[in-house]
Amino acid sequence: MPPQQPAEPSAEPAETPFLDLLATGAPAEDFERAVLRARAAGASAERLAALEHAKLLALRVRTELEGRRRREAELSALYETAHDLAGLRDLDAVLRAIVQRARSLLGTETAYMTLNDPVEGDTYMRVTDGSVSARFQQLRLGMGEGLGGLVAQTARPYVTDSYFDDPRFQHTRAIDTGVRDEGLVAILGVPLKLGSGVIGVLFAADRRVRVFDHAEIALLSAHAAHAAVAIDTANLLAETRKAMTELEAANEIIRDRSGVIERASEVHDRLAELVLRGGGVQDVAAAVAEVLDGTVEFTDAERVPADALDRSRADGHAVRDGDDWVAAVRSGSEVLGALVLRGHPRLDPVDQRTLERAAMVTSLLLLAHRTAGEAEQRVRGELLDDLLEAPDRDPRLLRERAARVAADLDVPHVVFAARVEDPSCEGPVPADGAVRAGGPGATARQRLWSAASHLAATRQGLAAARDAGVVLLLPLDRDGDAGGGEPGEAARRVARQLGAAVQAPVTVGASAPVPAPAAEPAAVAAAYAQARRCREALRVLGRAGQGAAAEDFGFLGLLLADGRDVDGFVRRTLGEVADYDARRGTELLRTLRAYFDSGMSPARTKDALHVHVNTVAQRLDRIGRLLGPDWQSPSRALEIQLALRLHQLSAALGD
Repeated sequence: MPPQQPAEPSAEPAETPFLDLLATGAPAEDFERAVLRARAAGASAERLAALEHAKLLALRVRTELEGRRRREAELSALYETAHDLAGLRDLDAVLRAIVQRARSLLGTETAYMTLNDPVEGDTYMRVTDGSVSARFQQLRLGMGEGLGGLVAQTARPYVTDSYFDDPRFQHTRAIDTGVRDEGLVAILGVPLKLGSGVIGVLFAADRRVRVFDHAEIALLSAHAAHAAVAIDTANLLAETRKAMTELEAANEIIRDRSGVIERASEVHDRLAELVLRGGGVQDVAAAVAEVLDGTVEFTDAERVPADALDRSRADGHAVRDGDDWVAAVRSGSEVLGALVLRGHPRLDPVDQRTLERAAMVTSLLLLAHRTAGEAEQRVRGELLDDLLEAPDRDPRLLRERAARVAADLDVPHVVFAARVEDPSCEGPVPADGAVRAGGPGATARQRLWSAASHLAATRQGLAAARDAGVVLLLPLDRDGDAGGGEPGEAARRVARQLGAAVQAPVTVGASAPVPAPAAEPAAVAAAYAQARRCREALRVLGRAGQGAAAEDFGFLGLLLADGRDVDGFVRRTLGEVADYDARRGTELLRTLRAYFDSGMSPARTKDALHVHVNTVAQRLDRIGRLLGPDWQSPSRALEIQLALRLHQLSAALGD
């Protein structure tokens, strides 16, 4: 019997060993070993053919399973990427995460992103990961330039395994230099698309030749799709945060403006109430001070810094003056005064407008009071006219008429004659002061009469238009003050006040005090004549625009004054020397007469007095200290000599 052949292992299906290999995930070479073992074992040709067929089927299944596992890993990576990106809120963090994950997904040496610049019309490098070249990190690409420019322009992925050898896109010197500095060779670029638009390009690149397959291109494209959404979300969140910040700022402004508007409304209501109930200027200042939480006062124009007042008058707004604010109170070009807010270096624009509105209301109140007072002013003018022109009026009736305008004609008064220095103002002024519109000097003379009437009303005096100017009768207070100092000082004060109101020089002459105008009306007319002479003397002497009384003119005052106050002139001129002689028993007056009689020669003076020349020098030095350093000037010397003659004459007549 022939020997029995070993049994064919055909009882086991040919697919069985390969199924075990597939189940364990064995490498591809293990599948080949199964066929080799069967051949070594002497398997038949049919068995070997079946095993070969089963091996090929198993390898196909293995390849499919690996592809599925890879796609599953990629999808898992994309899911994780989308999850990570969704959790980011800061745009820069989102962009960095996108580039870093792109490099990780494809396992490249570097990854980077460019974004489109709609203003410049190109793309620029925004974020890099794994880059070492500063020049590369600062690249800008025109649309269509380089691989990235082509991707941005066409909105399609582009890949090259050797950048410098690829002729499909436009090479430029700047781009090629940057790529060369970075050492890149293989580059894959995919568009970042939002809707139908492209916002940028995402790149993965190696510094060696590499072929990016379709799966890698699809993977990076899918990542770019998630990235574009994340970028858009981050942008929207940034815009939302910015809008919220702006909205909060706007709400804060609205709340602040609401408070300001409420304050402005409160001021408006309070000022309206003041006007309706006939409130005064000080009431307005108090109301504004309470609302603005400061100190507000109405003050005369001359007490406000001129620069601040001029600026406020010029532009019609309140202006800052150091830590204060000044709002001019004006009527046309006439400045009536100013509202001054003190201690508020910073003022809200609406509060500034509140101060300006208060100044306007103050102006309206002053004008209303002025209009209401015009009738009273006419009464004052008519009463002064009667004092000047009808000295035989009944004193009792004069007192009654004066009482109606709060004037007291039984106390001492001073008469002032004022005239505005404007060539257009020549000619008479109507008795009512109402200079006709369009006439010569109408504006200046009208303002002069209005200012004089206002001054008279505030000082319980009288005013009238007369002789191309105005005349005022102002009372002396207990200290002999007729509106500011003795008659000469008072005249200068009145000249300044009227000049500021008229905005032109005003010349003012003052009389000697009139003891009781009601008891002696004729004295008022004489005092007015004296005031006029003083006023005209100022103009002749080239001192127009100033104020003075007869006593201010020295010996000329004797000619200007009606009373010829010789003793007063001598006293004002030589009183200090005479008092010194009386106290010390000296002979300074005698020395002074001898000095002038000797032609102001000390040598001849000592002969006339029979004393040593040093004695004369000592006496003259004492006289200089008593009379002042200019006592030997021509004008002073003339006054002193006249006073010496009058003193000597008075002494002789007394003897």
